[in-house]
Amino acid sequence: MKRVKLLLFLLAVGISTIFILKDKETMPSKATGMEPKKDVPLPTELHPVVKERSDQLVQQAAKIGIVVVITDGFRSIEEQNTIYEQGRTTEGNIVTNAKGGESYHNYGLAIDFALETPSGDVIWDRQYDRNQNGKSDWSEVVKIAKSLGFEWGGDWKGFKDYPHFQMDFGLKIADLQNGARPDESSAVADTQ
Repeated sequence: MKRVKLLLFLLAVGISTIFILKDKETMPSKATGMEPKKDVPLPTELHPVVKERSDQLVQQAAKIGIVVVITDGFRSIEEQNTIYEQGRTTEGNIVTNAKGGESYHNYGLAIDFALETPSGDVIWDRQYDRNQNGKSDWSEVVKIAKSLGFEWGGDWKGFKDYPHFQMDFGLKIADLQNGARPDESSAVADTQ
């Protein structure tokens, strides 16, 4: 009789475990409330909102005498892996800790920028003051980008990515890897 009770107990625990695991597979992401989607294709360009806000960033900076150059936007997994290898297995400095599929660039949600000098040189000088207003152009661009809803890589606690802006739309990389995508018309911030 004790064996029968033990077997019934173990069977009940096993069945409960199966239902719990199955529920976890179909539960929406806690961070986003979105249902994970399998086999969702990767984007091939910037998200429309990110593109629009990037254009606004360039325009607003130009109004105060700063020329912003968007140096990178959407990146394929292969391109990301090539950049990841820089400073590791290929020449150059390490510029990212994100392998392919681990960067918001791979989902069309990030851009990188630089500044352009009057002679046409593209620079990453965070002290440069082309408009000569006593403030670094870099910090002015960051302020504009944040007002447009971008997160700045220079605010990150660990690896600082000063030329990097992203919009995550409340999605973590794991959500994106599991197929979650922001709506094409998602609004993330009011523009000024």
